Amino acid sequence: MSAAVEYHPFGSLLRKVVDNRGRTCPVVDKGIPLIATNCIVNSHLYPQFENVRYVSDEVYAQWFRGHPEPGDMIFVLKGTPGRVAWVPDPVGFCIAQDMVAIRADEAKVYPKYLFAVLRSNAMQQEIEGLHVGSLIPHFKKGDFDDLRIPCVDAELQKYIGDQYFDLSKTIDLLHRQNKTLEAMAETLFRQWFVEEAEDWAEGVLGDAVDIFDGKRIPLSKMERDKRKTGTLYPYYGAAQVMDFINDYIFDGEYILLGEDGTVRTDEGYPVLQFASGKFWVNNHAHVLRARPPYSNFFVWNYLSRKNIDEIVTGAVQPKINQGNLKSLSFPKYPEALVTEFNSVTAPMLAKIQRNKTHIAGLEILRDTLLPKLMSGEVRVAYADSSSVVSKPTARNLRAVQREGA
Repeated sequence: MSAAVEYHPFGSLLRKVVDNRGRTCPVVDKGIPLIATNCIVNSHLYPQFENVRYVSDEVYAQWFRGHPEPGDMIFVLKGTPGRVAWVPDPVGFCIAQDMVAIRADEAKVYPKYLFAVLRSNAMQQEIEGLHVGSLIPHFKKGDFDDLRIPCVDAELQKYIGDQYFDLSKTIDLLHRQNKTLEAMAETLFRQWFVEEAEDWAEGVLGDAVDIFDGKRIPLSKMERDKRKTGTLYPYYGAAQVMDFINDYIFDGEYILLGEDGTVRTDEGYPVLQFASGKFWVNNHAHVLRARPPYSNFFVWNYLSRKNIDEIVTGAVQPKINQGNLKSLSFPKYPEALVTEFNSVTAPMLAKIQRNKTHIAGLEILRDTLLPKLMSGEVRVAYADSSSVVSKPTARNLRAVQREGA
Protein backbone atom coordinates (compact mmCIF):
# COMPACT_ATOMS: atom_id res chain seq x y z
CA MET A 1 0.00 0.00 0.00
CA SER A 2 1.41 3.41 -1.00
CA ALA A 3 1.63 6.41 1.27
CA ALA A 4 -0.77 9.21 0.34
CA VAL A 5 1.18 11.53 -1.96
CA GLU A 6 0.17 14.96 -3.22
CA TYR A 7 2.19 16.82 -5.86
CA HIS A 8 2.88 20.55 -5.46
CA PRO A 9 4.71 23.03 -7.71
CA PHE A 10 8.23 23.55 -6.41
CA GLY A 11 7.85 27.33 -6.26
CA SER A 12 4.68 27.10 -4.18
CA LEU A 13 6.61 25.39 -1.36
CA LEU A 14 9.15 28.20 -1.05
CA ARG A 15 8.92 31.22 1.24
CA LYS A 16 11.87 33.05 -0.32
CA VAL A 17 14.41 32.76 -3.13
CA VAL A 18 17.70 34.63 -2.63
CA ASP A 19 20.21 35.31 -5.40
CA ASN A 20 22.87 37.87 -6.24
CA ARG A 21 22.26 40.36 -9.01
CA GLY A 22 23.08 37.93 -11.80
CA ARG A 23 26.40 39.65 -12.42
CA THR A 24 29.97 38.72 -11.59
CA CYS A 25 31.01 40.14 -8.21
CA PRO A 26 34.25 42.06 -7.71
CA VAL A 27 36.60 39.80 -5.76
CA VAL A 28 39.57 40.31 -3.44
CA ASP A 29 42.43 38.14 -2.16
CA LYS A 30 40.97 37.76 1.33
CA GLY A 31 37.58 38.39 2.82
CA ILE A 32 34.19 36.65 2.87
CA PRO A 33 34.10 33.39 0.86
CA LEU A 34 32.09 33.55 -2.38
CA ILE A 35 30.55 30.14 -3.03
CA ALA A 36 30.42 29.16 -6.73
CA THR A 37 28.64 26.24 -8.38
CA ASN A 38 31.74 24.00 -8.10
CA CYS A 39 31.35 24.19 -4.30
CA ILE A 40 27.95 22.47 -4.38
CA VAL A 41 28.11 18.67 -4.77
CA ASN A 42 25.38 16.22 -3.84
CA SER A 43 27.88 13.87 -2.20
CA HIS A 44 28.37 16.42 0.62
CA LEU A 45 25.80 17.91 2.96
CA TYR A 46 27.26 21.42 3.13
CA PRO A 47 29.01 23.65 0.55
CA GLN A 48 32.68 22.79 0.05
CA PHE A 49 35.24 25.59 0.51
CA GLU A 50 37.70 24.56 -2.20
CA ASN A 51 39.16 27.01 -4.74
CA VAL A 52 36.79 29.74 -3.52
CA ARG A 53 37.09 33.44 -4.25
CA TYR A 54 36.44 36.24 -1.74
CA VAL A 55 34.53 39.51 -1.54
CA SER A 56 35.10 42.54 0.66
CA ASP A 57 32.82 43.51 3.54
CA GLU A 58 31.59 46.45 1.46
CA VAL A 59 30.63 44.26 -1.51
CA TYR A 60 29.00 41.76 0.86
CA ALA A 61 26.85 44.54 2.35
CA GLN A 62 25.89 46.34 -0.87
CA TRP A 63 26.12 44.03 -3.88
CA PHE A 64 23.65 41.31 -3.02
CA ARG A 65 19.86 41.33 -2.81
CA GLY A 66 20.08 39.08 0.22
CA HIS A 67 22.11 36.31 1.82
CA PRO A 68 21.49 32.66 2.74
CA GLU A 69 20.38 31.93 6.28
CA PRO A 70 20.94 28.74 8.33
CA GLY A 71 18.53 26.06 7.17
CA ASP A 72 18.26 27.43 3.64
CA MET A 73 19.33 25.29 0.69
CA ILE A 74 21.70 26.30 -2.10
CA PHE A 75 20.21 25.23 -5.45
CA VAL A 76 22.42 25.26 -8.57
CA LEU A 77 20.78 26.72 -11.68
CA LYS A 78 23.54 26.51 -14.27
CA GLY A 79 26.25 24.02 -15.21
CA THR A 80 24.89 21.00 -13.37
CA PRO A 81 21.38 22.18 -12.45
CA GLY A 82 19.75 20.67 -9.39
CA ARG A 83 22.75 20.14 -7.15
CA VAL A 84 21.70 21.06 -3.62
CA ALA A 85 23.56 21.81 -0.38
CA TRP A 86 22.33 22.67 3.11
CA VAL A 87 23.31 26.05 4.58
CA PRO A 88 25.11 25.56 7.93
CA ASP A 89 24.97 27.65 11.09
CA PRO A 90 26.87 29.97 11.09
CA VAL A 91 26.71 30.69 7.36
CA GLY A 92 30.01 32.49 6.79
CA PHE A 93 29.74 32.90 3.00
CA CYS A 94 27.78 34.50 0.15
CA ILE A 95 26.68 33.00 -3.14
CA ALA A 96 27.82 33.76 -6.68
CA GLN A 97 25.66 33.87 -9.77
CA ASP A 98 24.18 30.72 -11.36
CA MET A 99 22.69 29.55 -8.05
CA VAL A 100 20.07 30.61 -5.54
CA ALA A 101 19.36 30.09 -1.85
CA ILE A 102 15.87 28.70 -1.36
CA ARG A 103 13.92 28.97 1.88
CA ALA A 104 11.16 26.43 2.43
CA ASP A 105 7.72 27.52 3.63
CA GLU A 106 7.53 25.44 6.80
CA ALA A 107 3.74 25.75 6.86
CA LYS A 108 3.66 23.70 3.65
CA VAL A 109 6.72 21.43 3.74
CA TYR A 110 9.35 20.24 6.21
CA PRO A 111 12.64 21.79 4.96
CA LYS A 112 14.77 18.67 5.46
CA TYR A 113 12.16 16.61 3.62
CA LEU A 114 12.27 19.01 0.67
CA PHE A 115 16.07 18.73 0.76
CA ALA A 116 15.86 14.92 0.67
CA VAL A 117 13.37 14.94 -2.21
CA LEU A 118 15.41 17.40 -4.28
CA ARG A 119 18.47 15.19 -3.89
CA SER A 120 16.66 11.96 -4.74
CA ASN A 121 17.56 10.16 -7.95
CA ALA A 122 14.02 10.51 -9.26
CA MET A 123 13.94 14.29 -8.74
CA GLN A 124 17.43 14.76 -10.17
CA GLN A 125 16.22 13.01 -13.32
CA GLU A 126 13.16 15.27 -13.41
CA ILE A 127 15.39 18.34 -13.18
CA GLU A 128 17.64 16.97 -15.93
CA GLY A 129 14.58 16.59 -18.15
CA LEU A 130 13.46 20.17 -17.53
CA HIS A 131 16.71 22.09 -17.92
CA VAL A 132 17.66 23.67 -21.24
CA GLY A 133 20.94 24.21 -23.07
CA SER A 134 23.22 21.50 -24.49
CA LEU A 135 26.62 23.12 -23.93
CA ILE A 136 25.85 24.77 -20.58
CA PRO A 137 22.62 23.34 -19.10
CA HIS A 138 20.55 25.74 -17.01
CA PHE A 139 17.31 25.66 -15.04
CA LYS A 140 15.44 28.95 -14.76
CA LYS A 141 13.78 30.28 -11.62
CA GLY A 142 10.73 30.97 -13.77
CA ASP A 143 10.45 27.25 -14.45
CA PHE A 144 10.38 26.22 -10.78
CA ASP A 145 6.68 25.44 -10.88
CA ASP A 146 7.22 22.97 -13.73
CA LEU A 147 8.95 20.79 -11.14
CA ARG A 148 6.36 18.90 -9.08
CA ILE A 149 7.34 17.89 -5.56
CA PRO A 150 5.72 14.76 -4.05
CA CYS A 151 4.51 15.52 -0.51
CA VAL A 152 3.42 12.95 2.07
CA ASP A 153 1.80 13.65 5.45
CA ALA A 154 3.63 15.91 7.93
CA GLU A 155 4.77 13.14 10.29
CA LEU A 156 6.25 11.08 7.48
CA GLN A 157 7.91 14.20 6.02
CA LYS A 158 9.64 14.83 9.33
CA TYR A 159 10.72 11.21 9.66
CA ILE A 160 12.12 11.05 6.13
CA GLY A 161 13.78 14.46 6.39
CA ASP A 162 15.43 13.81 9.75
CA GLN A 163 16.56 10.33 8.70
CA TYR A 164 18.08 11.61 5.46
CA PHE A 165 19.76 14.55 7.21
CA ASP A 166 21.26 12.46 10.03
CA LEU A 167 22.69 9.94 7.58
CA SER A 168 24.09 12.78 5.46
CA LYS A 169 25.78 14.31 8.53
CA THR A 170 27.46 10.99 9.31
CA ILE A 171 28.61 10.67 5.70
CA ASP A 172 30.00 14.22 5.83
CA LEU A 173 31.91 13.42 9.03
CA LEU A 174 33.53 10.39 7.39
CA HIS A 175 34.51 12.50 4.38
CA ARG A 176 36.14 15.04 6.72
CA GLN A 177 38.03 12.27 8.53
CA ASN A 178 39.37 11.05 5.19
CA LYS A 179 40.49 14.56 4.23
CA THR A 180 42.37 14.84 7.54
CA LEU A 181 44.09 11.48 7.04
CA GLU A 182 45.01 12.35 3.45
CA ALA A 183 46.44 15.68 4.63
CA MET A 184 48.55 13.88 7.27
CA ALA A 185 49.99 11.52 4.66
CA GLU A 186 50.61 14.41 2.28
CA THR A 187 52.48 16.33 4.98
CA LEU A 188 54.65 13.30 5.71
CA PHE A 189 55.38 12.79 2.01
CA ARG A 190 56.30 16.45 1.58
CA GLN A 191 58.66 16.37 4.57
CA TRP A 192 60.44 13.19 3.56
CA PHE A 193 60.51 13.44 -0.22
CA VAL A 194 60.29 17.17 -1.01
CA GLU A 195 61.61 19.32 1.84
CA GLU A 196 64.35 16.82 2.77
CA ALA A 197 64.91 15.66 -0.79
CA GLU A 198 68.38 14.59 -1.79
CA ASP A 199 69.98 14.45 -5.21
CA TRP A 200 68.13 11.29 -6.27
CA ALA A 201 68.56 9.84 -9.75
CA GLU A 202 66.02 10.85 -12.36
CA GLY A 203 63.37 8.39 -13.45
CA VAL A 204 59.97 8.28 -15.14
CA LEU A 205 56.49 7.32 -13.98
CA GLY A 206 56.37 4.44 -16.44
CA ASP A 207 59.01 2.66 -14.34
CA ALA A 208 56.92 2.95 -11.16
CA VAL A 209 53.41 1.98 -12.34
CA ASP A 210 51.58 -0.49 -14.55
CA ILE A 211 48.84 0.92 -16.80
CA PHE A 212 45.68 -1.07 -17.50
CA ASP A 213 43.98 1.13 -20.09
CA GLY A 214 43.43 -1.87 -22.37
CA LYS A 215 40.80 -3.26 -19.98
CA ARG A 216 38.58 -0.15 -20.08
CA ILE A 217 35.21 -0.33 -21.80
CA PRO A 218 33.07 2.77 -22.44
CA LEU A 219 29.30 2.41 -22.15
CA SER A 220 26.67 4.82 -23.46
CA LYS A 221 23.93 6.06 -21.13
CA MET A 222 21.49 3.75 -22.90
CA GLU A 223 23.79 0.78 -22.32
CA ARG A 224 24.25 1.75 -18.67
CA ASP A 225 20.50 2.11 -18.16
CA LYS A 226 20.11 -1.54 -19.16
CA ARG A 227 22.44 -2.56 -16.32
CA LYS A 228 20.50 -1.34 -13.28
CA THR A 229 19.31 -4.57 -11.63
CA GLY A 230 20.94 -6.44 -8.76
CA THR A 231 24.18 -5.34 -7.10
CA LEU A 232 25.48 -2.07 -8.54
CA TYR A 233 29.10 -0.96 -8.90
CA PRO A 234 30.63 2.48 -9.60
CA TYR A 235 31.13 3.52 -13.23
CA TYR A 236 34.03 6.00 -13.35
CA GLY A 237 34.67 8.77 -15.85
CA ALA A 238 37.61 11.16 -16.15
CA ALA A 239 36.87 13.07 -12.96
CA GLN A 240 34.12 11.34 -10.98
CA VAL A 241 31.76 8.41 -10.57
CA MET A 242 29.29 8.97 -13.40
CA ASP A 243 26.86 6.13 -12.75
CA PHE A 244 26.28 2.76 -11.10
CA ILE A 245 25.83 -0.46 -13.07
CA ASN A 246 25.48 -4.17 -12.27
CA ASP A 247 28.85 -5.31 -13.59
CA TYR A 248 32.54 -4.51 -13.15
CA ILE A 249 35.82 -4.92 -15.03
CA PHE A 250 38.28 -4.05 -12.24
CA ASP A 251 38.57 -5.57 -8.77
CA GLY A 252 41.23 -4.19 -6.48
CA GLU A 253 42.95 -0.90 -5.72
CA TYR A 254 43.87 1.49 -8.53
CA ILE A 255 44.62 5.15 -9.26
CA LEU A 256 42.53 6.78 -11.99
CA LEU A 257 44.03 9.79 -13.78
CA GLY A 258 41.98 11.88 -16.22
CA GLU A 259 42.97 11.20 -19.84
CA ASP A 260 40.89 13.73 -21.77
CA GLY A 261 38.42 16.49 -21.06
CA THR A 262 38.94 17.12 -17.35
CA VAL A 263 42.63 16.31 -16.92
CA ARG A 264 44.11 19.07 -14.73
CA THR A 265 43.17 21.27 -11.80
CA ASP A 266 43.49 25.05 -11.87
CA GLU A 267 46.91 24.64 -10.24
CA GLY A 268 48.13 22.32 -13.00
CA TYR A 269 47.89 19.06 -11.01
CA PRO A 270 46.34 15.90 -12.50
CA VAL A 271 42.71 14.99 -11.81
CA LEU A 272 42.95 11.85 -9.67
CA GLN A 273 40.54 9.31 -8.22
CA PHE A 274 41.41 6.51 -5.82
CA ALA A 275 39.27 3.51 -6.82
CA SER A 276 39.04 0.29 -4.83
CA GLY A 277 36.85 -2.79 -4.80
CA LYS A 278 34.80 -3.70 -7.85
CA PHE A 279 34.21 -0.97 -10.43
CA TRP A 280 33.98 -0.09 -14.14
CA VAL A 281 35.98 2.60 -15.97
CA ASN A 282 35.24 4.28 -19.30
CA ASN A 283 37.97 5.35 -21.72
CA HIS A 284 38.42 8.88 -20.32
CA ALA A 285 40.62 7.92 -17.34
CA HIS A 286 43.99 6.16 -17.25
CA VAL A 287 44.05 3.18 -14.87
CA LEU A 288 47.31 2.91 -12.87
CA ARG A 289 48.68 0.57 -10.22
CA ALA A 290 51.99 1.04 -8.43
CA ARG A 291 54.86 -1.42 -8.82
CA PRO A 292 56.78 -2.51 -5.71
CA PRO A 293 58.37 -1.06 -3.68
CA TYR A 294 55.96 1.79 -4.35
CA SER A 295 52.37 1.70 -3.10
CA ASN A 296 49.35 3.29 -4.75
CA PHE A 297 49.21 5.67 -1.80
CA PHE A 298 52.81 6.74 -2.42
CA VAL A 299 52.19 7.35 -6.13
CA TRP A 300 48.95 9.15 -5.31
CA ASN A 301 50.78 11.55 -2.98
CA TYR A 302 53.45 12.20 -5.60
CA LEU A 303 50.97 12.85 -8.42
CA SER A 304 48.59 14.95 -6.32
CA ARG A 305 51.15 17.79 -6.24
CA LYS A 306 52.94 17.17 -9.54
CA ASN A 307 52.51 19.77 -12.29
CA ILE A 308 51.54 18.01 -15.52
CA ASP A 309 51.29 20.95 -17.94
CA GLU A 310 54.26 19.62 -19.92
CA ILE A 311 52.42 16.38 -20.85
CA VAL A 312 48.98 17.87 -21.65
CA THR A 313 48.20 18.22 -25.35
CA GLY A 314 45.22 19.65 -27.24
CA ALA A 315 44.14 23.29 -27.16
CA VAL A 316 40.36 22.70 -27.37
CA GLN A 317 40.14 19.25 -25.74
CA PRO A 318 42.98 18.73 -23.23
CA LYS A 319 44.44 15.22 -23.36
CA ILE A 320 47.18 13.18 -21.69
CA ASN A 321 48.18 10.29 -23.91
CA GLN A 322 49.71 7.19 -22.42
CA GLY A 323 53.17 7.80 -23.87
CA ASN A 324 53.38 11.25 -22.29
CA LEU A 325 52.07 9.91 -19.00
CA LYS A 326 54.78 7.25 -18.85
CA SER A 327 57.42 9.90 -19.55
CA LEU A 328 56.40 12.09 -16.59
CA SER A 329 59.38 12.59 -14.28
CA PHE A 330 59.43 10.37 -11.17
CA PRO A 331 62.67 10.25 -9.11
CA LYS A 332 64.26 6.93 -8.19
CA TYR A 333 63.62 7.15 -4.48
CA PRO A 334 65.58 4.99 -1.97
CA GLU A 335 63.71 1.73 -1.48
CA ALA A 336 64.22 1.72 2.31
CA LEU A 337 62.68 5.19 2.69
CA VAL A 338 59.77 4.28 0.43
CA THR A 339 59.14 1.12 2.44
CA GLU A 340 59.16 3.09 5.70
CA PHE A 341 56.65 5.59 4.27
CA ASN A 342 54.41 2.74 3.18
CA SER A 343 54.57 1.21 6.65
CA VAL A 344 53.76 4.47 8.45
CA THR A 345 50.88 5.41 6.14
CA ALA A 346 49.35 1.93 5.79
CA PRO A 347 47.03 2.39 8.83
CA MET A 348 45.91 5.76 7.42
CA LEU A 349 45.04 4.19 4.09
CA ALA A 350 43.24 1.30 5.79
CA LYS A 351 41.12 3.77 7.79
CA ILE A 352 40.36 5.77 4.64
CA GLN A 353 39.22 2.63 2.83
CA ARG A 354 37.05 1.53 5.78
CA ASN A 355 35.46 4.98 5.81
CA LYS A 356 34.80 4.77 2.07
CA THR A 357 33.09 1.41 2.52
CA HIS A 358 31.02 2.84 5.38
CA ILE A 359 30.12 5.89 3.27
CA ALA A 360 28.99 3.70 0.38
CA GLY A 361 26.75 1.66 2.68
CA LEU A 362 25.21 4.73 4.30
CA GLU A 363 24.61 6.34 0.89
CA ILE A 364 22.76 3.24 -0.30
CA LEU A 365 20.66 3.19 2.86
CA ARG A 366 19.92 6.93 2.64
CA ASP A 367 19.14 7.00 -1.06
CA THR A 368 16.96 3.89 -1.13
CA LEU A 369 15.00 4.52 2.07
CA LEU A 370 13.17 7.63 0.84
CA PRO A 371 11.45 6.06 -2.21
CA LYS A 372 10.61 2.92 -0.22
CA LEU A 373 8.96 5.00 2.53
CA MET A 374 7.02 7.06 0.02
CA SER A 375 5.85 4.03 -1.97
CA GLY A 376 4.75 2.14 1.13
CA GLU A 377 7.21 -0.71 0.52
CA VAL A 378 8.67 0.25 3.90
CA ARG A 379 6.25 1.48 6.56
CA VAL A 380 7.03 3.42 9.73
CA ALA A 381 5.28 2.79 13.03
CA TYR A 382 5.88 5.95 15.06
CA ALA A 383 6.78 5.89 18.73
CA ASP A 384 3.36 7.37 19.49
CA SER A 385 0.54 8.97 17.55
CA SER A 386 1.87 12.50 17.86
CA SER A 387 5.58 12.28 17.12
CA VAL A 388 8.15 10.46 15.07
CA VAL A 389 11.08 8.49 16.41
CA SER A 390 13.23 11.01 18.26
CA LYS A 391 16.60 10.11 16.71
CA PRO A 392 16.08 8.28 13.43
CA THR A 393 19.37 6.59 12.54
CA ALA A 394 20.44 3.47 10.71
CA ARG A 395 20.63 1.65 14.05
CA ASN A 396 17.29 2.48 15.56
CA LEU A 397 14.97 1.77 12.64
CA ARG A 398 13.10 -0.52 15.03
CA ALA A 399 9.82 0.90 13.73
CA VAL A 400 10.38 -0.05 10.11
CA GLN A 401 8.29 -2.94 8.82
CA ARG A 402 8.20 -4.36 5.32
CA GLU A 403 4.80 -4.31 3.63
CA GLY A 404 3.17 -7.67 4.07
CA ALA A 405 5.35 -8.73 6.98
